[in-house]
Amino acid sequence: YIEITYHSTNKIYFFQNFFFAMSRNTSYWFGGITIYFLVCCHLFTNTFASPTQSLCRNDERDALLELKEELSIYSSNSAPVPTVSWNKSVDCCSWKGVRCDAISGEVISLKLGYPSRTNTSLKSSSGLFKLQHLRHLDLLSLGLQGEIPSSFGNLSHLTYLDLSNSLLVGKVPDSIGNLNQLEYIDLSNNNLVGIIPSTIGNLSHLTVLTLYSNQLVGEVPASIGNLNQLGYMDLSFNDLRGNIPISFANLSKLSQLNLNRNQFTGRAILLANLTNLSEIDLSSNLFRSSITADLSGLHNLKRFSVHNNSFVGPFPSSLLMIPSLVHIDLSQNQFEGPLDFKNTTSSSRLRELDVGDNNFDGTISEPISKLINLGSLNLSHNNFGGPVPRSIWKLRHLYSLDLSHNNLGGQVPSSLSKLVNLGSLDLSYNMLEGQVPHFLWTSSELWSAKLSHNSFSSFGKPVEVYDGAILGELDLGSNSFQGPFPKWICEIRKLWGLDMSNNHFNGPIPRCLKNSTYLNKLNLRNNNLSGFLPDLCIDGSLLRSLDVSLNNLVGKLPKSLINCEDMRFLNVEGNKIKDAFPFWLGSLQYLKILVLRSNAFYGPVYNSSAYLGFPSMRIIDISNNSFVGSLPQDYFANWSEMSNVWIKEGYMESDYMVTFSMYDSMDLVYKGVNTDFVRIFQDFKAIDFSGNRFSGDIPGSIGLLSELRLLNLSGNAFTGNIPPSLANITKLETLDLSRNNLSGEIPQGLGNLSSLSNINFSYNHLQGLVPKSTQFGTQSCYSFVGNPGLNGLEEICRESHHVPVPTTSQQPKESLSEPEGPVLNWIAAAIAFGPGVFCGLVIGHIFTSYKHEWFIARKAQLPRSFVKFVSGN
Repeated sequence: YIEITYHSTNKIYFFQNFFFAMSRNTSYWFGGITIYFLVCCHLFTNTFASPTQSLCRNDERDALLELKEELSIYSSNSAPVPTVSWNKSVDCCSWKGVRCDAISGEVISLKLGYPSRTNTSLKSSSGLFKLQHLRHLDLLSLGLQGEIPSSFGNLSHLTYLDLSNSLLVGKVPDSIGNLNQLEYIDLSNNNLVGIIPSTIGNLSHLTVLTLYSNQLVGEVPASIGNLNQLGYMDLSFNDLRGNIPISFANLSKLSQLNLNRNQFTGRAILLANLTNLSEIDLSSNLFRSSITADLSGLHNLKRFSVHNNSFVGPFPSSLLMIPSLVHIDLSQNQFEGPLDFKNTTSSSRLRELDVGDNNFDGTISEPISKLINLGSLNLSHNNFGGPVPRSIWKLRHLYSLDLSHNNLGGQVPSSLSKLVNLGSLDLSYNMLEGQVPHFLWTSSELWSAKLSHNSFSSFGKPVEVYDGAILGELDLGSNSFQGPFPKWICEIRKLWGLDMSNNHFNGPIPRCLKNSTYLNKLNLRNNNLSGFLPDLCIDGSLLRSLDVSLNNLVGKLPKSLINCEDMRFLNVEGNKIKDAFPFWLGSLQYLKILVLRSNAFYGPVYNSSAYLGFPSMRIIDISNNSFVGSLPQDYFANWSEMSNVWIKEGYMESDYMVTFSMYDSMDLVYKGVNTDFVRIFQDFKAIDFSGNRFSGDIPGSIGLLSELRLLNLSGNAFTGNIPPSLANITKLETLDLSRNNLSGEIPQGLGNLSSLSNINFSYNHLQGLVPKSTQFGTQSCYSFVGNPGLNGLEEICRESHHVPVPTTSQQPKESLSEPEGPVLNWIAAAIAFGPGVFCGLVIGHIFTSYKHEWFIARKAQLPRSFVKFVSGN
């Protein structure tokens, strides 16, 4: 009889002695060696292989079954749930997600993450905390809720802890500091709040610390400097603030540091001594210092990103002395002075250099050609002058070049044609002139070319488009081109975005554009184009945005536009199109913006047999036409998009109306001023029916459009009362009902519209008390002129600065002489303020048209293409 036990090494010695005794007696030798061999194999199998016999400890099995009941795990996809296999009939060491010590049978590893999910929280008495020998705990994406129990601090053998991508709340417990064997901790992508506990400094074996995408606040504890084994730290996307702790200088093994998207303000210079760093990301913080320290000692550094801060001072040229560096991003700061490339190492591996959105000046120096491995170069939004350096052609690996928004002049050097890998070129917003570089039409790699807002005037020799060209985006807007629209554009077969706006092209729009089957956006705005708008939409057309506004087009709106089933933006403003209202556009289920303003459209805008409504419409401007008739009370009932709150779908979706990377723009009378919207915010909803001959009551269904920001029905013949339902439009900012035949009282509920900042009820037949509210009290007296029956205007019209001085966009010239005896003595005003009024009119004329972007946001939260607010640049 031999007793086989797994836990005592003495038994092994027993078997060895037993074999020795048997070997001395040859008659027993064969049996002895056989027993020894079998026993050793048995021991080997149970020591190094997964056990098949009952190895699991009963108390830990019961703890696991208890945890199974607590969590109620389900699958987020079709994959089986690990805990399905958990039952007493099977050894728990063979359960899916469970791993035991092969000798002791203790549960040492538990993995229950994705695709498993739960909707519950862990209690401090959870069965999980009875697994006292756990070393590895992976609950990644399990969906845990509630707070992190302090009982985690009792799992003193843990070396690996992952609770990321769940719904955890509350603070990081101080007891985390008890896990002094911990090497890896990931609590990222939760909703944790409070400070980082100072006890985290007790984790002396920690190599990975990941806390990103929470709501942690306060300063980083100085004790974090005790983590002298730390190689990776990610604290990004929190609300941490203050200085980087001095103790960071002790993190000599730190290789990757990410503090992105916090509120840190200082001591970035400390990082210059951490020579093991390979990646530094300090972007989107509040650093204000200069980077004057010598960084050349960071000989392992590969990526350096500090974009979207307030760093000042000169370009940190010592970065260019680091041979290992492949990525530098200094964009969106306040660096200044010239770019110095003299220190560039000949062995530079730099692939990406971004210094956009700073205050750099001077010329782009020729030594930039030393960066021979550069693939992406962004010098945009600075003050660089002089010519485009010819030596750029030596950057043979360059695939993206952005020199936009500078003061570069002269012609584009022909040597750029040697950049055979160039895929994206942006030279817009400079002072370049002459011919458009010919290589745009012959490159087999170039897919995007932006040359707008320069002084280019010609295409040079006859253009022959290379048959293998893949150019998809071409922006030549706001230049000095003249003559007929170039028909060879139609030969660019892959073209999906074309902007030729704000030039002097004349003649007809080429019909061949309908053959550009990939075309998504076409902007021919503000040229001298004439003739009919051709059929640009054939079956299967991908056109989503069409702007032919401010030209001399005539005829009718082609019904073939309904073939552009994906159309979102249509602007024909400022032409001579003469047609009835295009009811058939209601079949375009994605149409969001329709501008028919200032044409010769006529007739009613309602037909019971043809009117479908516009369920996706966000902005409609049909002002200054000859539309007539009344609108039924339910006219706006089907305009559902104007009552929906816009919700951004994912981080990548733009806040603005955009077709790929090309933004839609339009003119609109906003707060009484003709405004150029160079960007159109997705959440901006507007209706402008002004300057027509509509009659009857204003439809009460207008009140259903709760997200409407602008409503302009001025200059019509509407009658009846102002609908009280307007008070339901809680986001309304501008309301213009002037120059109609409205009667009755102004609904008192309008006084509760806190967003309402611009109101005009002038020249109607209104009476009664004006609502008493801040919004009404801050309006100009002119907003109510021409309604003798209105009361309560004493406060509004009492001050001299409220003398009405209407602009041409607000009031016809002849109405200036209409008396308003009960409110203001016009003769006295003319005598007393005549010179001031004259100056005001002159200044007002200068500002009657300005560019505007409808948004409120900190620069630090916006990509650089969204800023440059007032200038539109």
